Amino acid sequence: MVITLTLCAFVFALSYLLTGCFKRYALNKSLLDVPNARSSHTLPTPRGGGLSVVLVFLSMVGGLAYFGVIRVDPIYIAGLILSGALVAGIGFWDDHVSIPAKWRFLVHFFAAIGALLVLPELPALRFFSIEISGWGLLFGIYAIMLVWLLNLYNFMDGIDGIAGVEAITTAMSAALLLALQGENDWALLMLLLSLSAGGFLVWNWPPAKIFMGDACSGFLGFVLGLLAVLTSLSGSMNLWSWWILLAVFIVDATVTLLRRIMRDEAWHQAHRSHAYQILSRRLNSHKNVTQGVLAINIFWLLPWAYVSMIYEAWAPLICFVAMAPMCVAVLKLGAGTTND
Repeated sequence: MVITLTLCAFVFALSYLLTGCFKRYALNKSLLDVPNARSSHTLPTPRGGGLSVVLVFLSMVGGLAYFGVIRVDPIYIAGLILSGALVAGIGFWDDHVSIPAKWRFLVHFFAAIGALLVLPELPALRFFSIEISGWGLLFGIYAIMLVWLLNLYNFMDGIDGIAGVEAITTAMSAALLLALQGENDWALLMLLLSLSAGGFLVWNWPPAKIFMGDACSGFLGFVLGLLAVLTSLSGSMNLWSWWILLAVFIVDATVTLLRRIMRDEAWHQAHRSHAYQILSRRLNSHKNVTQGVLAINIFWLLPWAYVSMIYEAWAPLICFVAMAPMCVAVLKLGAGTTND
């Protein structure tokens, strides 16, 4: 127990200290997010601090797996580290020099395909009595899922603290559910992700002193999606439980995207029409919205994810019940229809 607590404190402190270093780097390199008509902030703020999350998490996972502390199949660890580093790398480059969307998407799909190809098999998708098990179809579904989660996480990183809170609560919730299943190695891996994000969040908590940047936001979405596939493949958690845990981001981003496409708008361009952005303007507070996401994740989504894991045969219905109120709320807020 003492060793575990020491490790947790070390990971958190290392992420915190590295974020401070990246803040100084960003200021020296003038890597600033300057407010414009589509911004949700009002002051120029350094960006790229989330790189600390990437470096700390990947190095700790690799090191602990090498020394046998985390006993997870090495092919899973290798795929996670290599594909995650690729996603973070293209994001880091984009933070410095804007890269056209088509090239970013190409790298995103390359990372997703690579991560999936190294797996011995892919977890079947079950919808009540229907099972999708064809490798080709599953491969396409999971590749699209990973790329969508990567990009939606980037879209949802628009106000202070929200992306960090989502990463921490999702990873901690998954760690709890996995620990209850006796999957302590996977639980430790989730704990490392949560603590890595926690050190950054101290700096990003409203009012933010530094922003996450694409290197981290895309990385978090991709890694959480890949961990969902890996734990589902190992039988530790089902995908429905993961989708419930990520429901705040999935619902807001997906509804907003679909409505913008229906309005014939350029969906990949920056905007302020996500539900969380609209709500932050109405409340005139980033903190209240971020704290709301924290409360929803802990008190609404986590219990439903647990129920989904226990009653796996009814997981699709449980997922619908968990997401339905959020769909209604997002639609009522006008997500995807206004930037006002």
